Amino acid sequence: MIYPLQNPIKNFQWGSITAMSELFAIPNPKQEPQAELWMGAHTNGSSLIKKDGEWLPLKEIIENSPIEWLGEYRQQFSNQLPFLVKILAAEQPLSIQVHPSKQASEIGFSKENKANIPLDAPNRNYRDANHKPELVYAITPYLAMNGFREIPEIVRFFSVINLPSISDIIELLLQSPNSLSLKRVFTSILQLTEDLKNQATEELLAFQPNESDTDIVALHRLITELATIYSDDIGLFSPLFLNVIELQPGEAMFLYAETPHAYLRGVGVEVMANSDNVLRAGLTPKHIDVPELISNTRFNPIRKQDLLMPPVIQDGRDIYPIPVDDFKFDIIKQGITQEITVSSPEILLCLDGLVTVESDGLIYILNKGESLVLSVETAQYIVDCKGLLARTYC
Repeated sequence: MIYPLQNPIKNFQWGSITAMSELFAIPNPKQEPQAELWMGAHTNGSSLIKKDGEWLPLKEIIENSPIEWLGEYRQQFSNQLPFLVKILAAEQPLSIQVHPSKQASEIGFSKENKANIPLDAPNRNYRDANHKPELVYAITPYLAMNGFREIPEIVRFFSVINLPSISDIIELLLQSPNSLSLKRVFTSILQLTEDLKNQATEELLAFQPNESDTDIVALHRLITELATIYSDDIGLFSPLFLNVIELQPGEAMFLYAETPHAYLRGVGVEVMANSDNVLRAGLTPKHIDVPELISNTRFNPIRKQDLLMPPVIQDGRDIYPIPVDDFKFDIIKQGITQEITVSSPEILLCLDGLVTVESDGLIYILNKGESLVLSVETAQYIVDCKGLLARTYC
């Protein structure tokens, strides 16, 4: 079974007014920020499929016929489509965030349910019992932060930038440059009193870099740019701690659980486990639960050169080595025609050009920005790619 998808758009303030329409011909009649287009069966925004002449939520269709749609995956993923695919268009930074592990999500979700905290409460940390590993694939240049920098680099930045108001906090990391000190310093900065936070932020923004130190200049430029939107936010210190990376179109990176990250600017495909659990650490007016955040964060530095996830080229496809069971991700490029065997539900998204999908004598034509969903009963299909196709499955 193959169905064209009708997908919801999320009009978050950080989204772009023009990107969706310019890149994917998606209308924006009200000229609102279009932040995310969701493809999947999530509770907070399910795609629709046309069945028996009526547009129905994919979530309900799958829950009513889990064997037809999920096959052997129905028990593992509790009769739910295990992944969610998004086109994400960020004109402004998203919050710095950490996603808890599967075990922590199960414990936290149960605990907050027992405390009778409403699912939509602003102070709710766990909105489901699932983890949320993610992959982002860049469509345009895509600026992001991901994981802690190597500690010598963090030490150098704090040594160069003069912050007298919190020098006693920073001194701990300068004297003992290790993961434990990193955790203590990061936690202390998040817990600064309002007066001390404002003073430290003023010092940070007043710093004038030496123009010959290109790393510091770039860092200062980013912090200054973030301050135009979040002038007194504790997240302004995050570029000192976190790797800053700009993915080029066609590059991808994976974001592990318990790793701080933020998307700052650009358009990309985001694929994730079917979850909405977010613990925030800054660049946001929303709730920040520092103890819960810290208990779900790994303070393990990541080398910047290890952030990219290169694909394995196999059978004419770029196959990304996703290290979780919830989803797999391929890119099929122009000029590829091949038969694909289906073993799980799939979502196919045309990113450019024209893609033809044929199965059981039926032909589906995708223009850029259009998508299909396939049930496990599809068995096989032939794809003729005269553009660029993103394939998500499990």
